[in-house]
Amino acid sequence: MINTILKALTDALNVSVGFLYSWVLLFLLVGVGVYLTFFLNFPQFRNIKDIFTSLNGSRTSSGTGMSSFQAFTIGVGTRVGVGNIIGVALALILGGPGAIFWMWVVALLGMSTSYAESVLAQVFKVRQADGTFRGGPADYMTRGLGWKLPATLFAVFAVIATGLAVPMVQVNTISATLETSHNIPTWASMLLMFTLLAPVILGGMRSIARVSEFLAPFMAGAYLLITVVVIALHPQAAWNALVLILESAFGFGPVSGGIVGGVFTALVNGVRRGLFSNEAGLGTTPHVAGSATVLHPAEQGWVQSLGVFVDTMIVCTTTALLILVSGVYHPGLEAEAAGGLTAVAVTTVLGDWMALPVSFIILIFGYTSAYGAYYYGQVALSHLTSSKPVVWIFRAVSVVVASSGAMVALPTAWALSDLLLGLGALINLTAVILLAKYARLVLHDWNKRKSEGRTLVFDASIYPELKDVYQG
Repeated sequence: MINTILKALTDALNVSVGFLYSWVLLFLLVGVGVYLTFFLNFPQFRNIKDIFTSLNGSRTSSGTGMSSFQAFTIGVGTRVGVGNIIGVALALILGGPGAIFWMWVVALLGMSTSYAESVLAQVFKVRQADGTFRGGPADYMTRGLGWKLPATLFAVFAVIATGLAVPMVQVNTISATLETSHNIPTWASMLLMFTLLAPVILGGMRSIARVSEFLAPFMAGAYLLITVVVIALHPQAAWNALVLILESAFGFGPVSGGIVGGVFTALVNGVRRGLFSNEAGLGTTPHVAGSATVLHPAEQGWVQSLGVFVDTMIVCTTTALLILVSGVYHPGLEAEAAGGLTAVAVTTVLGDWMALPVSFIILIFGYTSAYGAYYYGQVALSHLTSSKPVVWIFRAVSVVVASSGAMVALPTAWALSDLLLGLGALINLTAVILLAKYARLVLHDWNKRKSEGRTLVFDASIYPELKDVYQG
């Protein structure tokens, strides 16, 4: 009886998620990205130097809170996760190589969106009693628009989705990988993940920031080293793969349905996978962007824009080239093959001995995504309550729930988290559009100070609309 109810609930959730993501958010996220790109005067191109130099000196915090670099590593650690690697494989399977091109387009647009929502998180952040900051969509909705109910709904969605469901499904993916590749029982994976997650999550935000500062660069670097080695060993095949991506994006590659059908298939799947790989507009990364202590709100805008670039233009691209160079991709693959396609590609080219290192990297991907997503949920919870007992209970429950994901099937949790993240994105995108004028004001201030050779420190007192709001 219970299984029947759960299946019916999961089916209903999946139908809702499919409609929301394929027909509402798909066009809304792209539309907002295009609007912000024009409204902000193409910051991802005009300020490209600021984006690529945004990590210079970012390890030092200008106060007692999280540094800009720590905020960047938490964001990257969460973006570049198991879902990211599987998402590229899924984009190839469902949309053909051309889908990767449309992922690039979405990333370039998403850099503007990520800049805007991260700057808003900085502008409307709230100083805590211990000198740290809390910021995110719920705060800029409340303090910028006076939206109490939408802010509360968004925070509740974020607490459930990112604080509980997402860590659970990340651990489930780790467990499945270890069981399939190395015959490690699920109970052992559960104990392992409990041991790894408990000290970090129970240690609070500062603990998560410290671990991410070390682990995320190591994780990304190790994975990129593998992909670069494969590409370097097969330069001609890599070049052919790039040509194939470009040809397929416009209907001339291995996707059925003719030119028009091929373009549409590649576009839809590339856009969808790209949007939810880099997270721009979903309202997740502003939670960490608003927690950073910086001298100018634009700093976190550039840092998080860089995160989008790293996620898609570097990690997703090298993953796609890895799969295409290896020869394991061919039209007609079933979607179920996406889960192991990247690992198969590595072992096909470099040998079976790479199975263990790849599994370890997947474990680290899932681990950083799990505690990074939890971090978003904790920031959202702090908007709802400042009760220390509630926060500690939430931390303990999150560790237990996430670890239990190793032993249970999670179709309902997957569908629920997708639905809640999608609904939260609708609220967030509306707020970002209405508050975009503040993101443009901050951008104008940054550019003016740079052109005049002045110190890049934001002075809210010269802006009447912000002097009583900004707490940086």
